Amino acid sequence: MRTVADHLAAVLDAARPVPALDAVLADAAGCVLAEDVVAGHDVPLFAVAACDGYAVRTADVGLPGPGPAPEVVLPVVEDVQVVAPEPLRLVPGAAALVAAGAPVPAGADAVVPLDRTDRGRARVVLRGGAEPGDHVRPAGADVPVGSTVLTAGTRLGARHLSVAAAVGRSRLRVHPRPRVVVLTVGDELVEPGRAAGPGRRPDANGHALVAAARDAGASAVRVGPVPDERGGLREVIADQLVRADLVLITGGLSPGQWDTVTDVLAPLGTVRFDHVAMTPGDRQGFGTVQVADEATDLVHPGGLGAGGVGVPIFALPGHPVSAMVSYEVFVRPALRAMGGHTGVYRPSVRAAVARPLLSPAGLRHFVPARLTGSPADGYLVDPVGDPSKVSLSQLAAANALMVVGEDTTRVRAGDSLACLVLES
Repeated sequence: MRTVADHLAAVLDAARPVPALDAVLADAAGCVLAEDVVAGHDVPLFAVAACDGYAVRTADVGLPGPGPAPEVVLPVVEDVQVVAPEPLRLVPGAAALVAAGAPVPAGADAVVPLDRTDRGRARVVLRGGAEPGDHVRPAGADVPVGSTVLTAGTRLGARHLSVAAAVGRSRLRVHPRPRVVVLTVGDELVEPGRAAGPGRRPDANGHALVAAARDAGASAVRVGPVPDERGGLREVIADQLVRADLVLITGGLSPGQWDTVTDVLAPLGTVRFDHVAMTPGDRQGFGTVQVADEATDLVHPGGLGAGGVGVPIFALPGHPVSAMVSYEVFVRPALRAMGGHTGVYRPSVRAAVARPLLSPAGLRHFVPARLTGSPADGYLVDPVGDPSKVSLSQLAAANALMVVGEDTTRVRAGDSLACLVLES
């Protein structure tokens, strides 16, 4: 029997980041930046007006003071638009009408807002005086030239794309989202919503695992259900390998003669099957397969391709709770690593257990639970339902997985355990 730690180590060893590529800004959202972004110029490029008003020399309008606001009349010698190609020069004893964002004329050191003027066009009355720098954004106020505005490893969101665009970048070097194919296997499976009939049941794993992969930052598609037929399953896997960075198979994993996943995958690449010391979960398959030159050939022994270790393939149990717990423990960290994320694991906190429970010896027990509390007040965790009889409804009601170690068989109320936080 393989330990959870050994199986996870093998998974992460094969989960190399997807090779970086240049993406336009629209396609870079949600991806992880592969290199630093350095500003090639100041933002703004020139000193610009922070509001609509009149650019002036403070020596011409006086400084604000405690007494009556000084009132000055100056000729308006220029109307500066936002699209002005470069700053003009303001002569002493004059004002220039400027729009917000327009270059401030050279020689001017302040902008008097419109609401402190009579808005004159040929000559203007300015009230209240001004101090140097009033309502002026100097060159480089947002971003100085040569500064690093984004660092490698950043997951790109709206605010990151904004600063990238501001420094003139139309493309960014990113790790693309891993392409994931979720393949459900089983003669008994039918599409949710269709009449199940005797011996049939809805596919509860396909849509859930696609959603989970997308939540982890991957691009995922669902294929199946695929019948338990060796030749057909092998052809489907071959077809999907050419468009996948990772293949996730669920179902068809028992050692009985009716399930075929083990027979199809075991000869390929480095795929191996183990009983992993965990519950729920147990039997797991994992390895890498390289796509050969012919579309119907899957593998060169060892699974090593020119670009790395080949395509990782996971085979998860068909039971929905076992599949989802296995995904959280093994697949999600792999997807995060492949996407270039620096943090690959779910947040984990320690919490006091609300009520006692028993746990099987020698197995790491992942218990669906409700986690409450805060960092300041501490956390309390309460198993959802009977931990020895985990159900889909219990998992759906949980916001955490309570982790009971392999050497612990009895948990008392008040004991402190690690918990994987599934949602906030």
